[in-house]
Amino acid sequence: MSNIRSYIESHLKNKGYKLQQFSEMADINVGTLSAIIKGTRLMSMNQLDLITSAMGLEQGYFYDMYGVECFIDSAPHWRRLEPFIYRCAELGKLDIIEQVITHVTDDQSYIDELFDVAESLYSKSMNEAALILYECVADSEKYQHSERLALCQYRIFLLQKTLSKYDNLNAAVKFEPYIDKLNEEVQLDAIKDLANVYNTIHLWDKVDAWARELERKAEFQLKIQSRRRKSNKRRLTAYPLFTYVAYANLLISSVYDARKEYENVLKYIEKYLEIVEVENPTQEDQQIIDLFLIWGEGNQYASQLMLGQEKVINSYLDYIENNPSEILAGLINVLQAANQYSFNIDYALDRFKDQINLFNTDMYIKGSYNDQMLNHVYQDFYYELANYQMKQRNYSLGMDALLMCLDLSSSSKDDLMCIKCVDLYGEYRSEANATQIRKYKNVIEKLSLPTF
Repeated sequence: MSNIRSYIESHLKNKGYKLQQFSEMADINVGTLSAIIKGTRLMSMNQLDLITSAMGLEQGYFYDMYGVECFIDSAPHWRRLEPFIYRCAELGKLDIIEQVITHVTDDQSYIDELFDVAESLYSKSMNEAALILYECVADSEKYQHSERLALCQYRIFLLQKTLSKYDNLNAAVKFEPYIDKLNEEVQLDAIKDLANVYNTIHLWDKVDAWARELERKAEFQLKIQSRRRKSNKRRLTAYPLFTYVAYANLLISSVYDARKEYENVLKYIEKYLEIVEVENPTQEDQQIIDLFLIWGEGNQYASQLMLGQEKVINSYLDYIENNPSEILAGLINVLQAANQYSFNIDYALDRFKDQINLFNTDMYIKGSYNDQMLNHVYQDFYYELANYQMKQRNYSLGMDALLMCLDLSSSSKDDLMCIKCVDLYGEYRSEANATQIRKYKNVIEKLSLPTF
């Protein structure tokens, strides 16, 4: 710790502090402080923080030097390394963690401990620091084909999701081969998460395949569970097992919805509503059952609407008003049906004008649409709204909605939606005012060809 010791000695000299005086300021025993400065005693993380505070410096000021001197220039000790990682994570000093961990993982003896710390950081939502550790552990074990390697890859997959559909596709494809190496219960959550990503980027064949695999594996786990007597074994799945069977059928219904096979959508809705008819449900079970009942009711209305049954619109509007979390998706469905069957739904847009205005505020979008899946839902809403308003000859409103969709789709690099927006703009470009033309040109200038 020669560099840190020299800083302390220089500070004492410049400030004119006696050792006893500074030891009281730092709340460290004077003998201990003397030994630290002389180099006959190693400094702990807690002592380093106390000394840093007593010197009037920001926390973590010496961490870079401490990391080099304690873990790179000399053999690392886990007793000091573990608290060092946690403190760096708390202070956001990710570059220091990466520098130290990259060096430490050259020695395989700390891999077990590093994985445990990564799991702890992940549970505390210190995701960026956890990701560094998971990637180092995964790299160290890349030839092991172990369950721990698979779990690292699962965490990396979850932590690397972005607004870009191409980034997410790449992460999903990279993660797929590791699923079978996971614990059989953990696989259920992993498959659900993987299918959700494919659902978001509209790879329907992938969604269908993984949904059916999820159903198969979840049913198998249910059979195992039914054969066991009551056990105190800790559940590894995030939800009760019946949830995954029901959710698999919900995913399959979404595939048929994308393929516009609405009779099959209704068939699978009935199926997952039957699955959630659980005897003697726990409080947790009931909360999940209530969610599926809400989704099932809304999806039934939406499918009937997409079959051209205009009579269900008012019931559907009542439903989404009573379930505010469904308003955005519900309005998209109503707009799609209106665009397909030439329904006039001005009354519906007027009924939900306050919610639609809330979608438009900068605060709402900046606070919400960073979520990758929600960003795509907003794109769909604004595209359908633009299409509807153009057909109703409300060109200014339609053009504003179209430009909002184009901006969102360009930020998430959704090239297919960008093309749809450009195409619709070309059809109605003569209706754009000067401000809208300028906005359109600004977004187009930021677009670039996607790279794979």
